[in-house]
Amino acid sequence: MSVSMLLRGRGKESVTLDLKNPGARPVFAGLVRAADVLVENYSPGVTERLGIGYDELSGLNPKLVYTSISGFGAEGGHGRKAMDSIVQALSGVMATAGAPGDGPVRFGLPIGDLLAPLYAVIGTLTAVMQADATGRGQHVDVSMLGALTSLVACEPFDAYEAVGLAQRTGATVPRLAPFGVFEARDGWIALCAPTDRFAAGVFAAMGVPDERWRERFGRRDDRVARADELHAVIAEWARDRPRAEVLAAFEGNGVPAAEVRDPARAVRDPAVRERGEVVAIRHPRYPEGPELSGTGLPIRFSSARVGFAEPPPLLGEHNVAVLKGLLGYDDARIAELTRDAVI
Repeated sequence: MSVSMLLRGRGKESVTLDLKNPGARPVFAGLVRAADVLVENYSPGVTERLGIGYDELSGLNPKLVYTSISGFGAEGGHGRKAMDSIVQALSGVMATAGAPGDGPVRFGLPIGDLLAPLYAVIGTLTAVMQADATGRGQHVDVSMLGALTSLVACEPFDAYEAVGLAQRTGATVPRLAPFGVFEARDGWIALCAPTDRFAAGVFAAMGVPDERWRERFGRRDDRVARADELHAVIAEWARDRPRAEVLAAFEGNGVPAAEVRDPARAVRDPAVRERGEVVAIRHPRYPEGPELSGTGLPIRFSSARVGFAEPPPLLGEHNVAVLKGLLGYDDARIAELTRDAVI
């Protein structure tokens, strides 16, 4: 069982069904009639060839919410294979990190793979609410490229280009100062202090008297216009100091700052562990194996208990339970489906 399945299979049941086998059609139809939601991520055109597209299935269950997650949308779009790195490249996100002149920087997480399903959840639940109100389901269509590019568009890169500002600025943002990542003697810190009050706290932390900075850096526009100069002052001050000292000085003066942590340490933060936002996972059948950090549920509810209590299933583990319990099949019918390699 892969680490991916250990994470994503929690709380799920597994049923196998060979959709290319004609004997699967009545089984699948029964499942569709009993379903509120169907989610698929085949390449465009595959569901139609298999006879399980939205038009066919909505005839079986008019209230069905049918969600498609694909690389470029249900109509096919670019005609490429939708791998995360391909979507990152096309979305422009690879050219947002790094400094001018750097090569493309791949986002360290498979952000294209992860983001589209989050939007699909929003769309699916919205469609379920409408189906409850109207009795009619619909097709929800989410593309990896569209989801990621919509986030890229949150930052006005086209406006930067129009006025001649660099679109890649390394650890800084052209419209914010002081802002960025700075190196201390034993590590890095992130600083976000663009307001007048926060900026005053930065200078107080560095022990710079008011008369030495107010005229040049007292207003936001002044700080942005002289950002390189300002950031050089901060970098010089922080470079030879221990990170803990730098952070204590900033935080003591009300400045938003934090250490830059590596992922292995970040996922062991007691705060996120206590809230269940990151949880420990182990192989369900080999509990003596190593403990890994896995995605929890980063949503807290005041009147509900949520989480991942059930381990991931083996492939087809729930064939009998689902076909008997949901569709009412008897042992002979299940044995026939097994013999014919339908399940």
